[in-house]
Parts: sequence; C-alpha cells; structure tokens
Amino acid sequence: MSTKAPLVDPFARAIQYLRVSVTDRCDFRCTYCMAEHMTFLPKKDLLSLEELDRLCTAFIGLGVEKLRITGGEPLVRKGILTFFQGMRRHLDSGALKELTLTTNGSQLAKFAAPLAEAGVRRVNVSLDTLDDAKFATITRWGRLSQVLAGIDAARAAGLAIKINVVALKGFNEDELVPITEWCAREGHDLTFIEVMPMGEMSEEARLDQYWPLRDLRARLAEVFTLTDLPDRTGGPARYVRIEETGQRIGFITPLTHNFCE
Repeated sequence: MSTKAPLVDPFARAIQYLRVSVTDRCDFRCTYCMAEHMTFLPKKDLLSLEELDRLCTAFIGLGVEKLRITGGEPLVRKGILTFFQGMRRHLDSGALKELTLTTNGSQLAKFAAPLAEAGVRRVNVSLDTLDDAKFATITRWGRLSQVLAGIDAARAAGLAIKINVVALKGFNEDELVPITEWCAREGHDLTFIEVMPMGEMSEEARLDQYWPLRDLRARLAEVFTLTDLPDRTGGPARYVRIEETGQRIGFITPLTHNFCE
C-alpha cells in the first residue's frame, strides 16, 4: 500500500491507471498509424528497462494499481520479458492489482506463456480484419495467420483477450457483424476505435476512412440488442452488452466530438 500522498487529477479523482509505452518500434506498418519507412528514436533516447522499472515502481508507490504496457509493439523491445518479470513483485505484494499489455499479436505465440507466468492476466490485441489479403494491405508487413496463432497461444496460456478494431470506412465496414460474431464464438471482449490522426495518410484520405462510431453502433443495433453498461475500466471506452451473446463491446471515440463540432 502506498505511504505517499496519492496522485489526483484537477477534479480530485485518484489516478490509479497508467499506460507506459516501452518502445516506438513496431514490426507492422499499419497505414493509419505510421509511415512504411519510419524513422524511430535512437535507442540512447529511450528509457532503459531498469529506468522503466524504477519509474513504474514510483507510480505504484503513488497509488497506481493498474499498469498497461504499450508501444509501438512492446514485445519487439529486446529483453522486455525481464521488465514484466520484475513487475511481478508488485503483483505479489498486492500494490499492483493488474498488469496488462496491448499488442499487435505478432509475438504472442512466443511470449504468451512466460507473460502469464509473470502475472499478466489480460492482453489487448489490435486486429482490424479477419481477411488475409486486407490484413496484409493494412499492416503492410503483417501476416494474419501469425496473429491468430498468437491469440490461440494466449488463450492456451489462460490469458483473457480483448480485440481492438479500428473502424475504417470502406475497409472493414463489411466485417462489423462477422468480427463481432467471431469474438463471441472465441470468447473475446471487443472494442471499436475511431481512426486517429497518425501515419502518412493525407487529411483527405483520413476523412475518407473516418467512420463515426455512432454510425457503427447504429448498424450493430440493427442486428443485435444493445444495452448500455455503466462499466468504466480506467480508460476512455464506454460499453454495451449484446444481449444475444452476452458480450461486452467497447467504443472509444477520440474524434467524434471534434468532427461533430
């Protein structure tokens, strides 16, 4: 338990959730996320794994109870497993309640079992399509079969899985229901995310791909019965339950208000 004054935001709410990016590097080059020939930070400019451990430990001492590790693709960081193994001491002490990971899934077949041993219980996997050709197009360098094998390995290791889908108009609109039904069959939670202003796309191209989640939700409601949920997990998502499947579906809308205004 923290012995120092906890972190609070300007509205006097305790800050208990922290996201930490351990690398800007990734083994995919998703078109909406980064340039194909990306220039990354020099390694000397990154915090070492030891420094990341000290930083996270300090935040945990200030009351952070949920830690999410992100990238880039965090599992391409050399030696990253030692960082997770180091964080295990905070889980064992009870100071840290949850250690999670957001990943593209490409390295999960290799890392799922040792991550589970280190105390990770949930992973978020970014997956925008279940079509091999479309997956290769959107990621440039990725293989869908590799990601699906990673998801299978994560499930075999006992990890809960949430699928994150970036909603892209004209790209994966036709997969809205199939992806939802696939997640229901596989037992995965699902979150839809509006496309963010990153990568090398022109503003015109980005607007062409922008698919507001209010429209996506309306389309889901034509097929399924949606019930709003009060759940908040510390992140920005708002949730509904699909009554026909019992699934919890999240919606992250970073741009909706800006576009509406």
